[in-house]
Amino acid sequence: MGNTSNVSQSENREEPRWLPPGESPAISSVMFTAGVLGNLIALALLVRRWRGDSGRSAGRGNSISLFHVLVTELVLTDLLGTCLISPVVLASYAQNQTLVALGPDRRVCTYFAFSMTFFSLATMLMLFAMALERYLAIGHPYFYQRRVTRRSGLAVLPTIYIVSLLFCSMPLLEHWKYAQYSPGTWCFIGHKQTTYLRLYATLLLLLIIAVLACNFSVIVNLIHMHRRGRRSRCGPSLGSSHRRAERVSMAEETDHLILLAIMTITFAVCSLPFTIFAYMNENSSRKEKWDLQALRFLSINSIIDPWVFAILRPPVLRLMRSVLCCRDSLRTQEATQTSCSTQSNVSKQIDL
Repeated sequence: MGNTSNVSQSENREEPRWLPPGESPAISSVMFTAGVLGNLIALALLVRRWRGDSGRSAGRGNSISLFHVLVTELVLTDLLGTCLISPVVLASYAQNQTLVALGPDRRVCTYFAFSMTFFSLATMLMLFAMALERYLAIGHPYFYQRRVTRRSGLAVLPTIYIVSLLFCSMPLLEHWKYAQYSPGTWCFIGHKQTTYLRLYATLLLLLIIAVLACNFSVIVNLIHMHRRGRRSRCGPSLGSSHRRAERVSMAEETDHLILLAIMTITFAVCSLPFTIFAYMNENSSRKEKWDLQALRFLSINSIIDPWVFAILRPPVLRLMRSVLCCRDSLRTQEATQTSCSTQSNVSKQIDL
């Protein structure tokens, strides 16, 4: 009996049931409002884009862009995660109780930690699917046209959810307990589960590296497309419509790359504190600062993603593209005019 009482007292000391005095729900409320509002705006813009694309493609028989299907699934994932996680934090502040005290048998703490790991992994897998789709579309167009369809894009979301569910259920199957972190409104993988915590962080790092590699390959392929288009400008005028279509396609691919690159950089920055947190020693001086900041950064990504899509509308993307490619386009025009005039002079001399 004495041992049991000592264990229970130690658990109570490690996991307080009341929030510290002076804790304010302001930051959590702002994050929840910004997340829901941003995702709803992004969904409205996507629905409008879907209607416009379906109306324009009705006469041509073209399907809606697979990239925008994946973006829609990403926004839905972010919205679902925000709506399922943030209200738990607000309820903790409203009742002035920690997550362990909100429900029996630590159920609320387990639910919160599982949801955080699930939606963070699902978001990263969605970004990887988007980057892989762009890599196949630009780097392997023949394989992309034959094997990749919009139906496959619709199957991406349930596949990612199943994979995330299986991976994030490992602590539940092993009957591990999630840890409650200061100030008591956050639960996550504890440092006692060192192997699983570092495995989770390593998986996120590998996905980030894979996404960056895909984006880099897309950039290289776009540069090659740009050079081929520059060389073809001096060709005969019979292929002018083809060259115009190629320029439009390259502009769209550049817009997709800018959007995906910003989302990837955002997730990399948001997951970096968590990676440091996962590889730090439990006895190091991390405690309250790293706990709260790392988990907040990890949850901020689902708030920023929809706002990135809402702000980076086609006019803004065209402006960014013009700023990024302005000097290169001017040099390209000068080189093209010079080479074309040289070729015309040579052809004239040959005719004479």
